[in-house]
Amino acid sequence: MASIRIDLSAAAWRKSSYSNGDGDGDGGACVEVADGLTGVVPVRDSKLPDGPVIVVPAGAWAAFVTAVKA
Repeated sequence: MASIRIDLSAAAWRKSSYSNGDGDGDGGACVEVADGLTGVVPVRDSKLPDGPVIVVPAGAWAAFVTAVKA
């Protein structure tokens, strides 16, 4: 499978408004996404900012968010 490299060095990451809501005091399940990239939405664990990033097609991300809200 081929991989495509996307430069995320200038990405503006934002944490989910639902993060840190687990009440266990350790930061919870913190998901961040980067806005402003054409056609894709990078997703990462905010506790591992230098860790892996999942890059999702923007249409798939929109469908996911719609489904979660429903």
